[in-house]
Parts: sequence; C-alpha cells; structure tokens
Amino acid sequence: MSIEFSILDWLQTIHSDAMDRIMIFITMLGNAGAVWIALAAVLLIIPKTRPVGFAVALALILDLLTCNMMVKPLVARTRPYEINEAVQLLIAKPHDYSFPSGHSAASFAAASALFFSGTKLWIPACILGALIAFSRLYLYVHFPTDVLGGIVLGIAVGALAVYIVKRFYKMGAGERLSAKGGRR
Repeated sequence: MSIEFSILDWLQTIHSDAMDRIMIFITMLGNAGAVWIALAAVLLIIPKTRPVGFAVALALILDLLTCNMMVKPLVARTRPYEINEAVQLLIAKPHDYSFPSGHSAASFAAASALFFSGTKLWIPACILGALIAFSRLYLYVHFPTDVLGGIVLGIAVGALAVYIVKRFYKMGAGERLSAKGGRR
C-alpha cells in the first residue's frame, strides 16, 4: 500500500486552483453515473441506436449490482483519506467503501459497452472515463488499485451487457447490433 500512497501523495504535489476546479467538475460528471445514464437515455430515444442504448443501460445496471451492492461491501476497503487524515478533500467525503471505484467502473462499463457494440462513441467515452478515473486519484478518494479494479469490472460488465443484448436482439427481435451502433 505504500506505493499507492506514494502515487496519491505525488498527485497532491501537482494541485493548482485551475486543476482542482477541472478535476472537481470531471468527477461530478461521474457522480451516480449521471453522464452515462444521460448517454444511455439519448441512445435509447433514437431508434437507430436503441440496441446500443440498451447495452449501455444494462452495463450500468450490472455495474451497480456487482460493484456497489456486492464487491464494495464484501471487500470493505477503507478510503485513503480515512487513513491519511492530513489530506484536505476538495469534495464531500464519500461514505461508501473504496474498492472498487464506482466512478471508474460505471465509466468503463459504458465505454466498453459502446466499444463492444461497435460504435465509435467508445473513443470519447473512454477518454472521459479515463479522466473521471484519474480525478478519483487526484481528489484522494480512491487508491490506484480501486480505480484499476473499477476499470476491469466495468469492462467485464460492459462486455457481458453487449453479449446479452446481442442475444436478445438475435433471438427476440431478429436483430443484432451492427458495427455502426444501429440495427442490421
């Protein structure tokens, strides 16, 4: 864990007022998966992208169930700011457990659902997801392994969601996800 604190403590040395504001804004985009839920809603509204919207929505649901309801309580890892109380947090203290990072998991669940669906929307989603994950380290609310665990979990549930949606469309509606994100 000393390597993890070394990383987190080094990140504290690069803080600036402008960077603090940017990281607070970026992390807020990931609060409760808001940006990803909004994306799923938009994709669900548009008939051409509806299957991709279902995949993103299902990925977020699977993420919520596995990350927040199963793994976090099972692992029950203390957050870094609870161990190093000298750090002044720039955001409200999260009151759930640290591992895995829910922000990172939701971000990569959505991004990987987009990737495995074959839509190029995965590229900006992955960039935003990486920024959200980094913000959790910058803000001292997660250990690096929390973020890594969230990324791995997110990718897994994103892939599973796309698999389920493809099976549903193939068996149920006679359609499947195309490379451009629509039906074919």
